[in-house]
Amino acid sequence: MNTKEQVTVEKLYHFIGGKKRKGRSERFGKVYKPSTGDILALVPYATVEEVNETVEVAKKAALDWKRTSVGKRIEVLHRFRSLIVEETDKIAHLIGLESGKTISDAKGEIARGIESVDLAINAPHLLKGEYSVNVGGQINSYSIKQPLGVVAAIAPFNFPFMVPVAMTSMAVACGNAVILKPSERVPNTALYFSELWKKAGLPDGVWNIINGDKEAVDAILSHPDIPAVSFVGSTRVAQYIYEEGCRNHKRVAAFGGGKNHMIIMPDADLDLAVNSFIGAAYGAASQRCMAISAAVPVGEKTAEDFVAKLKTKVEELKVGSFNDENVDFGALITQEAKDTVIKYIEESIEEGAYLCVDGRNPKVKNEKGFYLGATLLDHVKPHMHIYREEVFGPARIVVRVNSLEEAIDLINNHEYGNGVTIFTANGSAARKFTENIEVGMVGVNVPIPIPVGYHNFGGWKRSKFGEGHMFGPDTARFFTKSKTISERWPETKINDEKVVFDFPSNR
Repeated sequence: MNTKEQVTVEKLYHFIGGKKRKGRSERFGKVYKPSTGDILALVPYATVEEVNETVEVAKKAALDWKRTSVGKRIEVLHRFRSLIVEETDKIAHLIGLESGKTISDAKGEIARGIESVDLAINAPHLLKGEYSVNVGGQINSYSIKQPLGVVAAIAPFNFPFMVPVAMTSMAVACGNAVILKPSERVPNTALYFSELWKKAGLPDGVWNIINGDKEAVDAILSHPDIPAVSFVGSTRVAQYIYEEGCRNHKRVAAFGGGKNHMIIMPDADLDLAVNSFIGAAYGAASQRCMAISAAVPVGEKTAEDFVAKLKTKVEELKVGSFNDENVDFGALITQEAKDTVIKYIEESIEEGAYLCVDGRNPKVKNEKGFYLGATLLDHVKPHMHIYREEVFGPARIVVRVNSLEEAIDLINNHEYGNGVTIFTANGSAARKFTENIEVGMVGVNVPIPIPVGYHNFGGWKRSKFGEGHMFGPDTARFFTKSKTISERWPETKINDEKVVFDFPSNR
């Protein structure tokens, strides 16, 4: 970075106790504009001391917030939702600016994030306990759900708005204070909607943002006053978060990567399958953990017909700036990410894959942007790196099989189990598939089977570590602790009763 850039590039901040706080570490990371390759801002990396100070602020706020009636907490959620709707254009612009995804895709992300706020607004129903009268000896037994205190969320770059909101809205509604560590690649969006929380009337300290790298993450994972951590990112980091968090006696839900297959049966509507694959595979430059990675046509005729139609469509896809309404998807997050995807493409060709569509040198207006065109590889085999590993970029593959059974075995043998789908007109085949597939989120003629906000989200195998889910009613369970109370009000003085040494029973 030259001297001029050092003067003009904005330095960002943390958001602690309802205020903007400058970073004290003097360590900063570069935030890029993927569409141009320019540096957008410098984000401060928090120290252990700054994390510890934030926890203390959040602890104090959590004490008052948990005593606030659930009705008043939900009033804040309602106002927050309204502000999101009012500020959708601004939020979408920030998402596109720092992540590279198109404005229309960003607005779709915001809409899905609002679903999580809607669920959190219904927290009073999810927070209800249970009550039993006279379980024995005139004892009434009931349960209550209480907030954990200070909880943390560590968010990814590919959904700067939806994932942080999905991870934390229910936590706030349940009475917790939250510390969010957004991806250091996309901090602006989270910092902006932090201001919306404040405008909505959330008390200072209930919502906090710590920017940083591994030092901040490790400080969160080791802090004794953070009992729960939610994470979304790569499988390698998810496993680390889970193991370190559990080692420090935390409740952890860590969501990792995926290798999402789309089976195309011989009886499928090929035009529907091709169009569904295109959007699900290449949207957001394929930087989605639920993006379709591999098409799995069953039978050679199905494969030949499907690939012929798909090739034509892929060649027509346009890549460009996030604010260009005429493009289908935008840039990758960094030059490093682009180089990694190109390496996967070149390795797969060396291993014997057939390059149907080459997107390595797309025609774009700004060549300094981190652009990679839609790429399609056929005749990919299960031993190839491009099949075995998650590829976070627009290089999609076709793996041919001879039967539905072979397709199911192929998918079940993969280490990831995030999402999967089948395109077929046969109900029997669909039922066999849904019952036997070992994947957490399953679609039938649905290209991206992401559950709506009021259903639980989560993969299987090495796509998820821990038992918590994102989205859905399980989020209320994750961010609360249950307490069971047995209560009796005897009519006679307790001293008049006979001492009993037997184990309690319901007699």
